[in-house]
Amino acid sequence: MEAKTWALGEILKPERRYIVPTFQRSYEWTEDGQWRLLFEDLVATADRLYQRRQFALMTGSQPDEATVSPHFLGAIVCDSLPFPAGGVALRSVVDGQQRLTTVQLLLRGLLDVVQEVDGADDLRGKAKSLAKMIGNDEDSGAAPEDVYKLWPRRDDRLLWPVVMADQVPAHGRSDHLYLQARRYFAKAARESLSEVNGSERAERLRALVDAVDTLFKIVVIDLDHNDDAQVIFEVLNGRQTPLSASDLVKNLIFLRAEFDKAQHLDAMYDKYWAGFDDDWWKKKVGTGHAARGQRDVLLSVWLTATTATEVSVGNLYGEVRAYLDREKPQTEELLSGLKAFAHAYQEVYGERVVDDEVLRRAYDNLIRLGNLTAVPLLTWLRTLPEEMLSRDDHRRAVQAVESFTVRRMIAGAGWGTRNYGQIFVKVMSDARSAQPCDVRHAIVAALQRAGWPNDDQLRTAMLENNFYAQNQQRQRLVLGAIDSRLRSDDLKQAPASVDYSRLQIEHVLPGSWEAHWPLDDSLTELDRLKAIEVRNQAKNRIGNLTLVTQHFNGSVSNLGWAEKQPEFAKQSSVLLNVAIASVPDWDESSINQRGTELARIASAVWPAAEALGFEPPPDALDSTST
Repeated sequence: MEAKTWALGEILKPERRYIVPTFQRSYEWTEDGQWRLLFEDLVATADRLYQRRQFALMTGSQPDEATVSPHFLGAIVCDSLPFPAGGVALRSVVDGQQRLTTVQLLLRGLLDVVQEVDGADDLRGKAKSLAKMIGNDEDSGAAPEDVYKLWPRRDDRLLWPVVMADQVPAHGRSDHLYLQARRYFAKAARESLSEVNGSERAERLRALVDAVDTLFKIVVIDLDHNDDAQVIFEVLNGRQTPLSASDLVKNLIFLRAEFDKAQHLDAMYDKYWAGFDDDWWKKKVGTGHAARGQRDVLLSVWLTATTATEVSVGNLYGEVRAYLDREKPQTEELLSGLKAFAHAYQEVYGERVVDDEVLRRAYDNLIRLGNLTAVPLLTWLRTLPEEMLSRDDHRRAVQAVESFTVRRMIAGAGWGTRNYGQIFVKVMSDARSAQPCDVRHAIVAALQRAGWPNDDQLRTAMLENNFYAQNQQRQRLVLGAIDSRLRSDDLKQAPASVDYSRLQIEHVLPGSWEAHWPLDDSLTELDRLKAIEVRNQAKNRIGNLTLVTQHFNGSVSNLGWAEKQPEFAKQSSVLLNVAIASVPDWDESSINQRGTELARIASAVWPAAEALGFEPPPDALDSTST
């Protein structure tokens, strides 16, 4: 990135064209909001220059104009664009288009006033200087629009030549803001000169032109290929108005399409991109500074799936730009694929209907568990044709992702989520490289290599780990899925839909057990201490946890088994509690037995790799047999 302060004339007089991306927001600056303040700043700057010149004239000295205080306009961010041989240099205006457009209209208004004066050669020279700042030489470009210093957003390109022409357009009630601004600046210039005549008027006019040319300063930030326009924009704006990376990408795609002479850009926009203006796509994902709109997240998911590389949302614009530079996709093919990917993404997130209960449950569970690194893979799978991924293979592949995630979560320490980004990028890469009809096997094998707890490891974790240390959403997810499996396996149960997120977690053996769950009085002190340690560990294992409805009598939570058992019997609408209520005496062995049973059911709900099609390589089988 190169950031440098320039006089306005230094950036506008060279032969180049600044292009406002096709679908940027419309021009919004107004007289009350910005024009009046800008012109007042110009008058004040020009007055400082005029006074310095008058002082030099009175003293017979040379005016030291370099010491006149300039006025800083702010900053613009530009990105270089390819341009044809013989054409003028092109810059895309990433940020600052409102400011740069207003400057052009100010210059056009000043030029109107200068052209009205029948004066000396010096004033004619000032007219040429102003003209040079709003236009390029007619013979310097390869395209008709190369004669303009600024080329506005697509909707305004028919109007702009009229706005910038020497002939002042006739006034109308519904004049565009461009025309209103041009007239305002011309009128303001005339009024600023209205109280002076003769040579002083000419000198004041020269000061206005010279001030805007040499004393109006602007910071120009030229991006290179390693810069992220999104982050730079946020820094320049004090991070008060976060810039949507998807808006930058949108502008980039359509601007490049325009240079490639793509046809029917407006129709393409309406067909493929307009849907992203829906409210759902504007919702934020994440919290604080990390919060991003769904559109931005979609683009990172799409690019991750497309390239099988980990993509950062924070550097999204730069990574999409690098991809477009490298692959040079056709615009309509790119947009069509992105729209299909967007529909699949909405299906994963539940915004569109998925008519498969297994897939719906898996998507919901993965999102609840926060495994968003799997979303690129899940979304990509939904875009594959059935001849490449059958319905059954699709279901098994998604089940594999869910099982891998849930089993690692239950297994706890040593099976963390820190490297999930790398894991799922590798899974994505293997899946994309697989032969048609072998995608599911590639996914299962890649997840197995990444570390997928088997049934024994799952059982050990459920018998030994502190499951209560998991957050309650995860506890409900696992216990609710097991209860749902019990319900589906019991043919006597009428179909029912249970909202497990509304149920409460309950310890069977209370967390505070000491008062009503006494230990054996015959224990020695050492054995008693050991028994306390065993019980305190057992009370937080999954075998001692269940789900209860709001009707559960909370006053018995810390009481003895004689008081709690009848309450669990009343909670039979949650099938987990039927087996609990049938136990005569609840103790550590009961917790262990129930943990073993829950592990058996969990192994069926979230199958091991072998159950979903994993086939160990021959050398692994040989080593196992020996």
